[in-house]
Amino acid sequence: MSPTAVRERTPPSRGRWFAVLAVALAVAGAAFVALGIWQLQRMQWKRELIERVESRVGAPPVAMPARARWPAVDAEGHEYQRAQVSGEYLPGAEVRTQALTELGAGSWVLTALRTGQGDIVFVNRGFVPTGAEHAAAPTGPISTTGLLRLSEPRGGFLRRNDAAAGRWYARDVQAISRALGLPAASTAPFFIDAERTGPQPDWPRAGMTVVRFRDPHLTYALTWFALAALTAWAGLRLRRLDRVDAGRRADEETDT
Repeated sequence: MSPTAVRERTPPSRGRWFAVLAVALAVAGAAFVALGIWQLQRMQWKRELIERVESRVGAPPVAMPARARWPAVDAEGHEYQRAQVSGEYLPGAEVRTQALTELGAGSWVLTALRTGQGDIVFVNRGFVPTGAEHAAAPTGPISTTGLLRLSEPRGGFLRRNDAAAGRWYARDVQAISRALGLPAASTAPFFIDAERTGPQPDWPRAGMTVVRFRDPHLTYALTWFALAALTAWAGLRLRRLDRVDAGRRADEETDT
């Protein structure tokens, strides 16, 4: 058999295809490893977050941040911190926002409270099931303790707040305060999820804040590393096939 016949039976582009596949597998493997490392970093961040939140939830309450500190209030430093606030609820300054809890679907009752310093903060007085009525806010001076939560300006999942229609799907305190005609400058950019303490009416039911975080990052990391290992195995198989193919071509050329 002539060398020309061997070249016709074994296309010269095969080696290039092996090279292209090898590069693709190398890039994919590197990407899978990078994603696995990123998930491990996310896992570390999530566990630090869980530890930080658990320590805040179990700590003694502190005074609500003063107005001068509001711009610095953020999730890392303040969310789920137990805070105490005193003042009086503002008559009529109340909305119900969509909620889904272990008791089913319903609403959170957010009522504006004016502190002795003239600041306004919304208090989530608790959950009310769909179709149920809730007790009016107490009158006169009160003091309440709860978890500090940040405003939710992005709206609810797939649904946006409709202030004109009075439909609220997220606890966006800035939008709610505007709808109620409250001064923006003196309204806190956070709200307080009230704790359930002492005898209370059936509705709203306070103390239903769920402090639970999913931590699936180790599973995700192992998945990415497994894909990287599978890619490495495929690369070794490809290399072996390339060598076998090269050996066969060499034998055919020798036979000629």
